[in-house]
Amino acid sequence: MPRTVWMLVVARAINRLGAFSLPFLTVLIGTGFGAGTTTAGLVSAGFGLATIPSRVAGGRLAGRIGRRRTIVLGLVGCALAQLGIAAAGSLAAVAVFAVLLGLSFELYEPPSQALIADAVGPADRVRAYGALNAALAVGGTGSGLIAAGLGRWDLRWLFVVDALTCLACALTLRLALPADGPRGPRGVPDDGHDGHDGADGNGDGGGPVRPWRDRGLWAMFASGTAFALVSMHIVMALPLTLGHRGLEPADAGLLFTASAVTVVAAQPALRLRRLAALPDPAAMALGYALLAAGLAGYAAARTLPAFLAATAVLSVGEVLVLGRVLGVVAGLAPPGGTDRYLAAYGISWGVATVAAPVTATQLLERAGAGALWAGTAVLCLVLAAAQPLVVGPLTGGLPVRPGAGAPAA
Repeated sequence: MPRTVWMLVVARAINRLGAFSLPFLTVLIGTGFGAGTTTAGLVSAGFGLATIPSRVAGGRLAGRIGRRRTIVLGLVGCALAQLGIAAAGSLAAVAVFAVLLGLSFELYEPPSQALIADAVGPADRVRAYGALNAALAVGGTGSGLIAAGLGRWDLRWLFVVDALTCLACALTLRLALPADGPRGPRGVPDDGHDGHDGADGNGDGGGPVRPWRDRGLWAMFASGTAFALVSMHIVMALPLTLGHRGLEPADAGLLFTASAVTVVAAQPALRLRRLAALPDPAAMALGYALLAAGLAGYAAARTLPAFLAATAVLSVGEVLVLGRVLGVVAGLAPPGGTDRYLAAYGISWGVATVAAPVTATQLLERAGAGALWAGTAVLCLVLAAAQPLVVGPLTGGLPVRPGAGAPAA
């Protein structure tokens, strides 16, 4: 794969090494400031709400100031906000810095995902995004262990280390990525580099880039929001679930490490002929079914080994879904529209990050951990059944789309 892809992969591994603080934000609010579960959920929801404009801004800034500048800006902003959380002396200060973290958190994603989509052909996107997910997992292998250790000492240090890895990632990409081209009078790149959208929303091909008028993107957005809600339930509620069942909340770091190891180990399976030949709807349905099985395991688990086994199963499911979904979305975009399409789709994660702290904490408090994870498993089964209807019309049942282009609105 091109050098740009590998640079992004390496940098994300560095960044992911410290990206373990968010799951412990609710725990820090509760233990550090004596706030209840509902208050902790609302603060985390404020973070999630802020990620929605952050994702939109990431797509637009990539067109106005360039992808490399946008990536560096987002990472530095995350570092400063995390240091603010670590140093905060009141719950109000934590809430303010959590919102600032959300406003910076998603700036990185649209330009980095678009760089990968434009650097490789449609047939290689599953492999490229798989490599990116593997890099996140490699970093996650170490991050979970760091979280398990630092979390027993002082949760604030989790945010300090996370901030330092954000700065290291920003420096790496500032030096390694190609410089942004000169900007034209309205933010349009003068060098004709593919994928930079102008301020007027036009792609390089001259046609308008209007992702929200694409019915195919709306279908992916709805499915993606449900998937993101499942993922954020795991991030937000797993440490709390361990505490409810008499285990150490910091041991969630060990479970995140187990997930990362599973993701890395599963990467060669993506290249197996039978699996690679599966159409996107079938591969994603299989992934959701495995997620449902793992979440059902969480509902029944009472010991750390049981949680570890369930984590391994659901992690394989995540590999299958994540390896395909970004490729499908990128394939919908017209020439020059990749940033905007991926930014629009990524809002699904912002919506889920707003909803998950509230839904997860309320279900945990009112119905218990078993009901929380059983309900999330049922949602995954619904998603598995829906994939032929959602993804099938967009890909024609093919393993990889032969070309890009949005269906008529």
